[in-house]
Amino acid sequence: MALRALLPTTAARVADGDPAGFDWIDGTPPEATSGGAGIAVRAAAAGRYRPGWGVFVLSDAAAGTALGSIGFHGPPDAEGFVEIGYDLSPSARGAGWATDAARLLAGWAIAHPEVRTVCALTEPENVPSQRVLVRAGFRFVGERDGMRAYEIDASAATDADAAPATDADASADAAGVNAGNRPPS
Repeated sequence: MALRALLPTTAARVADGDPAGFDWIDGTPPEATSGGAGIAVRAAAAGRYRPGWGVFVLSDAAAGTALGSIGFHGPPDAEGFVEIGYDLSPSARGAGWATDAARLLAGWAIAHPEVRTVCALTEPENVPSQRVLVRAGFRFVGERDGMRAYEIDASAATDADAAPATDADASADAAGVNAGNRPPS
C-alpha cells in the first residue's frame, strides 16, 4: 500500500472528478474521494493548508492502481484533536486496504506531539466502516451529531498497530507515505 499526498493543485483536479494522472481501479476517483479533495482545496484557498494534514490517494503499490483516498479534515486543533475520513472505490472494498490505511494514518498523526486524539465518524448504518475502524485500533466513544464516533487516544496508543510504519514526516513532505507490503487484515 502507498499513500500519496495530493497537493492543492492536483487535489483541485481530483475534486472535479479528473483522474489527475492516477490509474483509478474503477476508471475515475470515487465520489467521496472527489469530496475529500475538495476539502483540501478549500483549506488551501482559506490559507489553512498544512503539508501532511490533507488528503492522500491510497494505491496498491505493487500494481500502481489508485483505490481511493484517506486524509485529514484539517490539521489538529488547539486541543490536539484531528479527524480522518476515507473512501474506497467499490472494486477495492473488503480487501483490508481501508483498515491498513486508517492504521497507518492514525499512527502517523499520533506520532506528532500536538495530536492527542484521532477521530473518525461513520453513519450509523455503515457497519463495514465501523469494522474498519475497530480493526485499525479505534474505539467507539458514542454518538456525535447523529454519527457514530470512533477515536484513538494518543496517550493510550502504545501497541505496534498504533506506531507509525514509516518516517511519515519526510514522506508526507515529499510525494506520500509508503507502507510497504500490506499485511493481511
